[in-house]
Amino acid sequence: MKRIDVPVFTLATALVVVLSLPLSAHAQNASEALYKSKCAMCHGADGKKAAGHDFTGADFKKLSDADIAATITSGKPPKMPAYKSLKPEEVSGLVAYIRSLK
Repeated sequence: MKRIDVPVFTLATALVVVLSLPLSAHAQNASEALYKSKCAMCHGADGKKAAGHDFTGADFKKLSDADIAATITSGKPPKMPAYKSLKPEEVSGLVAYIRSLK
């Protein structure tokens, strides 16, 4: 029978717990501010399609986080601009914030 390396097991468990937590309040606020400055003018403050895609609809909820991140980064002509200057953590924060819209 193999022995479990307790420090490695503890570290792995802690990592899983941390990664499964929702965004911190600071990260949530930063992502919300970024959404308001870059996205809300077309998608609405609540994500319910002012001139853009409805983030609260069933079709949108089927998209993977990777698909949403790719659209943010690369855009979707003719209306959705590409935001190539955003850092990966900003894009993932936006994805998480958009997912939180009800």
